[in-house]
Amino acid sequence: MSPVNLSARDEQLRELMDDPDCDPVRLDATLRRFHLVNRLISGWDQVYRTRLRPALLDRQRPARVLDLGSGGGDVVTRLAQLAARDGLRVEWTGADPDPRAHEAAQNTQNTQNDRKHRTGARQPPPVRFLCADAGALLEAGESFDVVLSNHVLHHLDAPGLLDFTESSRRLCTGTVLHSDIARGRLAYGLYAVGITPLAPGTFLRTDGLRSIRRSYQQEELATALGDGWTVTSPAPFRLIAEAPGRG
Repeated sequence: MSPVNLSARDEQLRELMDDPDCDPVRLDATLRRFHLVNRLISGWDQVYRTRLRPALLDRQRPARVLDLGSGGGDVVTRLAQLAARDGLRVEWTGADPDPRAHEAAQNTQNTQNDRKHRTGARQPPPVRFLCADAGALLEAGESFDVVLSNHVLHHLDAPGLLDFTESSRRLCTGTVLHSDIARGRLAYGLYAVGITPLAPGTFLRTDGLRSIRRSYQQEELATALGDGWTVTSPAPFRLIAEAPGRG
């Protein structure tokens, strides 16, 4: 088997779960296990402490935060839990135009609520989930203090990237944070091995490796986004694209 070429983005690859006709059972299992994968590799706890939490402090009203392209809802749910522990007042929204992801997010939230109700545990902070893209939110007059995304940018072609990121800025009055993978051989090799225990019955291994091959390196993403954006690597194999909102 020839080695995978990671010197440039492979924009022609398509992830299996992006196929509207993909196996619904495997898709559901993939979405439900994302919370484990993202806790391990996405670094949102650190992003919350260093970037998001400071943006939410000292407000006279509850902050409004949008996770754009929220998938199964695990990232926005985790951030809501962290903010609640800190006593921050935040209104959380997760939006994804894929009805399959929207249904999975709602089902997961309902399951968590039912489990905590039965055990008497503290209820998780509510998250509003919408089946909508950025265009629909703009048409509805929505506005947020912070707009973020996780693992969305590498899915997009060049026009789609600019449309998505510009729309995210128009929805935002404060800070926009888009987190994604940094393409590299070490990231590829470690993921190929590390994901094995979680992969059976899901698209996690195939799609995760394709995601890395489609992802940017730091300078590539900065060039693709253009003026107004700052792209940093706050942790190994991670990129954060940050810009002020235009809302």
